[in-house]
Amino acid sequence: MARTKTAATAPSGASAKTSRNGRLSNAERSAYFARREAAKVLRLVLRGDARRRAVGSIKSLVYSPSVKNKKATYALVCQTLKHLSIIKQVLDSASILNSKWKRQEELVYILTYDILFGQEISLVGDAEKFLMLHKGAIQLALAQLLVRNKVKSIEDLMALYQTPDVPKPRYVRVNTLKMDVDSAVLELGKQFVVQKDDLVPDLLILPPGCDLHVHPLIVNGCVFLQGKASSMVAAALAPKPGWKVLDACSAPGNKTVHLAALMKGKGKIVACELNKERVRRLKDTIKLSGAANIEVLHGDFLNLDPKDPAYSEVSLIFCIFTWMIIMFHGFYVNQ
Repeated sequence: MARTKTAATAPSGASAKTSRNGRLSNAERSAYFARREAAKVLRLVLRGDARRRAVGSIKSLVYSPSVKNKKATYALVCQTLKHLSIIKQVLDSASILNSKWKRQEELVYILTYDILFGQEISLVGDAEKFLMLHKGAIQLALAQLLVRNKVKSIEDLMALYQTPDVPKPRYVRVNTLKMDVDSAVLELGKQFVVQKDDLVPDLLILPPGCDLHVHPLIVNGCVFLQGKASSMVAAALAPKPGWKVLDACSAPGNKTVHLAALMKGKGKIVACELNKERVRRLKDTIKLSGAANIEVLHGDFLNLDPKDPAYSEVSLIFCIFTWMIIMFHGFYVNQ
């Protein structure tokens, strides 16, 4: 895995295999933190699916500035999700997820993927030690799963759980607060074939499979990885510079900063978010975008007082969570 700039020692309470000077090696440190970053992202994705609530794409979660080892984290999340049906059956057969580790099941999924399909695991932390102690049972459960399904290889087993992949283009949205669309086309065109989208003016289309993990335009917030459906929302609203907008459910923030860009950084956006962890992600996205006209409100949009004079000039309420987009001249809305 790639190196990370994260602090060299594991968090307190985690047993770790160390080098002679008492510190983790670069590879161990990178693997330790990447797995835990991947587990956090995986938890958000799985809980969002369970609640039928989108928490953001995997890319938007991984490309949050708070995630240091983005490439390794993204690979771990995607590969674990790809093998998740098999991993769950293996863990169930091996009776691994007891009451203690059930609370950290996403990390167990990540580690089980590495044990069965990924890289060699060192005894870096407590979770690694626990899973490696049961490595034989995990591998035996996989072998039994192959026999039960009458297949001889992992590839054949995967084929039972997967539908054929259809290549999809890569969409990126130009953050016009930092760069104009034509400049982004020229810069990305040095490496990829780039097309402008026919519906969303600041959306670009790149070939499937383009690796943008460490592209400077992504790292510095000039371009955001954002799907077409997600990008169409703010574009359809076409908010005017100077408007006051209330975003009812903002995190992870891609649509919020898109609104800010369309408003040319003028006016004001009040971005509401109830979840503390998602508030941090929202703030990271805003910082990366360079938007200066967004105020983050940590709280429940539904608890706002419609008679509060602070909202008397709101021109638009934006709420993608409940699939509502409401235009109004006054705060009372008849749903």
